[in-house]
Amino acid sequence: MNDTIQTKEKPSKKTSKAIKIDEHIVEIVSDSGEGAQKCGVSFAAISAKMGNGVWTVEIIPAEIQPPARSRAGASGIRIRIGTKEITNSGNEANLVIALNEQVPYGRIDQNAYNENTIMLLESKWATDADENIRNKYADALADFKSRGYNVIEIPMEVECLKVVKNARKGKNMWVLGMLSFIYNRGIEAGEQQIKNIFRKKSDAIINSNIELLRAGYKWSEANLDFQYDIPVVNSGRDMVVMNGNEAIGLGVLASGMEVCSMYPITPATSASHLLADIFEKSGGLVHQAEDEIAAVGFAIGSSYAGKTAVTITSGPGMALKTEFLGLATMAEVPLVVVNVQRGGPSTGLPTKVEQGDLLSTTYGMPGDAPKIVMAVATIEECFHFVILARKLAESFRTPVYILTDANLATGQQPFQRPQIKKDWFAPPIDQSPWKGDVRPYEWDDVTGLSKRPIPGQLGGQHTLTGLAHTREAHVSYHPNENQDSSELRSRKFAAFQKTLKPPTINGDEKGDLLIVGWGSTLGAIEEGVEIARKEGIKVSSIHLRFLSPLEPGLKEIFKNFKKVMTIEINYSDSPDNPQFTEENRRFSQLSWMLRASTLTDIDCYSNVEGQPLSPKRIVDVIKNKLA
Repeated sequence: MNDTIQTKEKPSKKTSKAIKIDEHIVEIVSDSGEGAQKCGVSFAAISAKMGNGVWTVEIIPAEIQPPARSRAGASGIRIRIGTKEITNSGNEANLVIALNEQVPYGRIDQNAYNENTIMLLESKWATDADENIRNKYADALADFKSRGYNVIEIPMEVECLKVVKNARKGKNMWVLGMLSFIYNRGIEAGEQQIKNIFRKKSDAIINSNIELLRAGYKWSEANLDFQYDIPVVNSGRDMVVMNGNEAIGLGVLASGMEVCSMYPITPATSASHLLADIFEKSGGLVHQAEDEIAAVGFAIGSSYAGKTAVTITSGPGMALKTEFLGLATMAEVPLVVVNVQRGGPSTGLPTKVEQGDLLSTTYGMPGDAPKIVMAVATIEECFHFVILARKLAESFRTPVYILTDANLATGQQPFQRPQIKKDWFAPPIDQSPWKGDVRPYEWDDVTGLSKRPIPGQLGGQHTLTGLAHTREAHVSYHPNENQDSSELRSRKFAAFQKTLKPPTINGDEKGDLLIVGWGSTLGAIEEGVEIARKEGIKVSSIHLRFLSPLEPGLKEIFKNFKKVMTIEINYSDSPDNPQFTEENRRFSQLSWMLRASTLTDIDCYSNVEGQPLSPKRIVDVIKNKLA
């Protein structure tokens, strides 16, 4: 997590020559281990603290340590900065910094650049001792130029070696200095950022990195003939900047929960890293269990004892937790479950984005197990939804699931600093005597709700069981008991659904096409819809945060549009292939749920390319659908 956003500092002396622009997209790509992501995160934080809108997306290879100089092993980050709020990673990059000539190809294959992209390319490979490497560099350089990229060769290694002995360990901070010049950030903000990120390191390490920053800035000032200035619209609001996993971690603290039990899994692990650093100071505990099953068991035990816990995982971890989650549902034990989705099945695409766990989270459990499933759409919501989830879990005596994904987990975005409220926190454990005439599952016949007995309450002793049980918590196989208890548990979720509001329509209430989205696609969908509407296309969108139970009023909203379709990042069959028919075609996951619940013919566009959706892709989908 980074510091509070401050006002923009004094500009560099070249401000008068800087070209004013509204926004820019920068990528830094390198081999794994060269610090491209740390450089990009630092640059994003500097820009956000100055008051720019920011969105970042990490570029992470599937292998932990892929071969050096490999096209599939590109590691890095995309940073989109702008004058106004930025809600997604945008379209093609305006500027790319490549630490070797092979790694850009992984991004070229994903259409990340266009003929106007400026490429700043590490030039050391042109004189490498290995003739094969020299030839590859020359071939790539010619190819980049033939594609229309404006390639500028940069002697990064040569310049870094003037400051440090090992350029691989410091090149990223030299690049940060270069970016600080190119985007008119000045040098002081970069120095402060280095002091922040290396605050636990020695003074020698901090000073070395500052020298690299200064060297990169000075070289750029002397050798580059272009510079940009992205003005700031100062809102005057007190802002913070962080990624989604950090927001989840801070949301755990703000919710009053005191136990997080999890097992490390990409891309969820960094949430536990943050909590491990700060949770103990607020009286909390991070329990790293021996596996996912033990983690959720520990969390359920804590929740049963009176301290509602959170367990954070990804899709494969959810699969392992399923039986224990069924226990929490049957025994009606509060629990918060965060699923940071990634590509699948099996180990799938562990470092890539996907929204593939909606159906498995909602329905993936033996027997009847209704759930509250929420999907966050912004990094700010990652914080606030954890607080809400804890309240819902305790109010309805049930596990509550939060779906986020890799795009939000690692993406940075500024948002207004939350003002802490007392009602966020969990109340003290109730140890008042249990009323003798109240049964442990005294389900209200209208709402299905019941009072929660806490171990230690005088007179509140009862059997906790995962078997079908009566209101007295006695195991029962009577023909009516499981039927009645299942219905009463379901009434809780019907009662909760009646507290929800219909989704807000982005655009007109009637039109030719309605786009329905969920999760991290919000920014791209709304930006794409805005572009299409400016072109005269009658398209609107809604974005769902509650997926089980679904938000009310959907069927009535759908009736006002000629066509309705979802846009998602999960698999669906293309209707263009003759192998797929109306009878066998697989729809995307939200589309499937909406078709079943509203009996409306809802089409879909989705993919499992492992990349965030761009506004340009959204516009293309809209036009193709209405063609």
